[in-house]
Amino acid sequence: MFAKRWDPVHVGRDGWLFLTGGSNRVMDHYGHGLGRWWRLRAWTRLIEARAARAAGLGIRSATLIVPEKLSVYDNLTRDLPYDPGRAPTRVLARRLARNAAYVDLLQPFRAARDGAPLYLRTDTHWSVEGYLLAYRELMRALAAVPPAEIGARPRFEAERLMDLGEKVPGLPRESVSHLVIPRAAERVHAGPLVEAYEAQGRASELHSGAHVVFRNADPGIDRRRLVLFGDSYAHFAPIMLTGLLAESFAEVHFVWSSSFDWGYIERVRPDLLVFELAERFLARVPRDDYDVAAARLAGTAGPAGAGTRAEPA
Repeated sequence: MFAKRWDPVHVGRDGWLFLTGGSNRVMDHYGHGLGRWWRLRAWTRLIEARAARAAGLGIRSATLIVPEKLSVYDNLTRDLPYDPGRAPTRVLARRLARNAAYVDLLQPFRAARDGAPLYLRTDTHWSVEGYLLAYRELMRALAAVPPAEIGARPRFEAERLMDLGEKVPGLPRESVSHLVIPRAAERVHAGPLVEAYEAQGRASELHSGAHVVFRNADPGIDRRRLVLFGDSYAHFAPIMLTGLLAESFAEVHFVWSSSFDWGYIERVRPDLLVFELAERFLARVPRDDYDVAAARLAGTAGPAGAGTRAEPA
């Protein structure tokens, strides 16, 4: 018996686009089967083990899995044969309900979905409102207070062809609003991959392997040091979750990887350890064998080297 082959993108109501296929077979995440059960069991154990190891090092940790648009906005799809109640984020929230390190984003996102849009209409990523909601949920989990005016900072808009729009006929463009986040935070380190891609004007092509450090000298800032392992919802450019955190803590390290480098964590000795990952990437369970130093050496080869992949696969 062969698994159903889904179209890469589903065109929903009012021009809303949803990722349904791709290399991670997004729709399969809402199905049944032993493979799905095993992966979610493995992720539950990994999240628990990471939290326990961090606690043993005196580090407060938090894990947030970014729900797919399908998990939040099923009301905007058109006759898709899936059950949003089977979203992996729902399963993990139930299994990890007693683990303070797991930050459930699905419930607050579904509760807020009828207000301002939390995702971009033609993209897999959050809108400004989505980023701010996730950021505030994370800050609460970290026992931290967001800067009072961070959500009121200036915005600018640009009309763009986004990651899902480029996959459908007509190539619909979208007017995208961006929050101007940086104010006190400064980038004090960029890994060779970041430097190489930026030097060639190709920063938008860089994904996994990116590594940056921000410091914030604002006298009123939360003085804790934070290490963040994440993906494009965090990003090395200070325009998404990493930028919001850099404006909130004295030092923020971002590593674009789903796998941890515990040696790096022990060298940096952060107060806070955060993991962020898109729900679709739960298709693969990492081994926590990432090596920041090895990626740094590989980065000296420049953009032709390892460390890139397409989004949103």
